[in-house]
Amino acid sequence: MMFILFQSMMIFLLVCILILILNLISKKPFHDREKSSPFECGFDPKNLARLPFSLQFFLITVIFVIFDVELTLLFPMILASKISNWMNFSITLNLFIIILLSGLFHEQAQGSLNWVK
Repeated sequence: MMFILFQSMMIFLLVCILILILNLISKKPFHDREKSSPFECGFDPKNLARLPFSLQFFLITVIFVIFDVELTLLFPMILASKISNWMNFSITLNLFIIILLSGLFHEQAQGSLNWVK
């Protein structure tokens, strides 16, 4: 019992020393210029925070989030296809896709998907 405790303490100490050495010799800078720059966010972080940004960027982001959530709802349907009735499954899947497509057509009719006006 004592031997196992001693051995686990030595392993823990060795791991801590290796992590410390790795952090000391690592050449990765903490403050990088790319980390400070905006990444597809639609505004410059160096300017004032109250400046307006493109509403079209916001609408495209919302559409992306909606279709991303839609994919998370479609994945369980693959598993449900194995255990459910094919008629009920196809009706449910078709209704789901019709609702999504009607939302997409509505967004297109409102002009949210037009990049150039």
